[in-house]
Order: sequence, then C-alpha cells, then structure tokens
Amino acid sequence: MGAELVYGCMGLGGAWSDAALTAEDVDAAEQAIHAALEIGITAFDQADIYRQGKSEAAMGQVLDRDPGLRDRIRIQTKCGIRLGEAGLAAHYDLSAAAILERVRGSLERLRTDHVDVLLLHRPDPLLEPAEIAAAFTELNDAGLVRAFGVSNMSAAQLAFLRTEIEQPLIVNQLEMSLYKRDWLESGILVNQPAALAYSFPEGTLEYCRTHAIRLQAWGSLAQGSTPGAPRTSPPRPIGRPRRWSRRWPGTRTRRPRRSCWAG
Repeated sequence: MGAELVYGCMGLGGAWSDAALTAEDVDAAEQAIHAALEIGITAFDQADIYRQGKSEAAMGQVLDRDPGLRDRIRIQTKCGIRLGEAGLAAHYDLSAAAILERVRGSLERLRTDHVDVLLLHRPDPLLEPAEIAAAFTELNDAGLVRAFGVSNMSAAQLAFLRTEIEQPLIVNQLEMSLYKRDWLESGILVNQPAALAYSFPEGTLEYCRTHAIRLQAWGSLAQGSTPGAPRTSPPRPIGRPRRWSRRWPGTRTRRPRRSCWAG
C-alpha cells in the first residue's frame, strides 16, 4: 500500500470561510504551491466546498499565471457535500447528476481540462453504486477525471461501491494523526478491553491493503494540537469527546475533541 505527500490547498484563511477571494489569497496560494514543489510535493488536495469553491478558484488563478505548472502537478478534488444550497440544510449528495455537476464546476474554477483524482467526500446513506458507476464512466470516458477514490469510508462502504464501479478506487482519505488513531486501534486492539474506546469499523486497513487502495491522511496535525504546530482556528467538536486516552505506557493525557474542520 503506497504512500504519497499531498499538500492540502484548502485553507486560505479558513476552509469554511465565505469571505471573498482576494488578490492576497491568490498570492498566498501561489507561494504555498511553489514552496511545496521545492520540497518534492507535487500532489495537491482540493474540494468543491473548501472556502465555498474559492480555494479551487485561487488555484485556478495560480495555474493561469504559470501555464507550465499544470504539467508538473497532480490535482485531487472532492465532491459529495452540499452546504446550505437553495435554502436547504447541509447534506450529502452522491447522485450521478450531482457528481457530474460538481466536477464540471470544479474544472471551471480550477481552469483545467481534467483532474487527476476525484474523491467522494463523505458516504451518502442514499448512494446507489450503479449511479456512481455511470457518473464515473462518463467522466473517465470524457477525459475529465483520470482516477477515482473516496474519503472517510469504511471497508464495507468500499466493498458496496465496488459492486458496480469498474474503475479502481485508488485512495481512501481518512482523518489520521497522533491523536486520531481509531482506524488503526480498532483493529489491533481486537479482543482487548481498550478496543471499546474506538468505534471505527474493523477491517478497513486490511481491505485497503488487499485492494491496493492507498490510505491518505487529512488532519495529520490534528488542527494544531500536535506539539510544535501552531493552531490557526479551534477544532469544532462533534458529539461528546472522550476525556482521557493513553499516549504512552504509564501516562495519561487529555484527548482533543473530534473535529470536522477539514477533510
């Protein structure tokens, strides 16, 4: 199971901010992209909802400034989440029509004729694998998307998708950090009382290894909780946090709250 360095190019002052895109934002994005290239990072992660689409738009403007840049990088973007559109509450939407619409919007903002990898951002409980397969085939045949993957999905959800999708799923992007280890701990603590503290579905790691699906991390610095990483915005909790967790034998530390700040 391979690994790669991926730069998350979604910040621009806050992934969920609705502030207008400025020339300073584009300058900052350009500097960040070239700094990443200097240390060997050539894959860049986006999503249609980051900064309400303005993150993709900033990257598109950077690509316009340097026409040769697109050939030197790989662009990955995500779709599947709708944030309060047409007066509706935020919801997941992996219908074929939604996937096609969102990808075309991403391509327009990115000012490119294709994305290298498209990820399904979150599991949609109403998803139909046959619909997703049809959308993937159309995008792939048209040359708009070269490869596909998912984000935040378990082994069972991956297997469900693969009943219809012909293209290989090459990536599963999960929240992974020193503080977020459920994807690993739920498997290695089988038949131990400590496993009760972890709720991530077992078998995801093994499924990804079996089917050559790369694991890719989001939130790898735990939104600034990792020592030495400055926090730019506080994590937003989901549900009740676990109060304590063991980091090293014989020590106890407060566990940071779970967050949907990114990914």
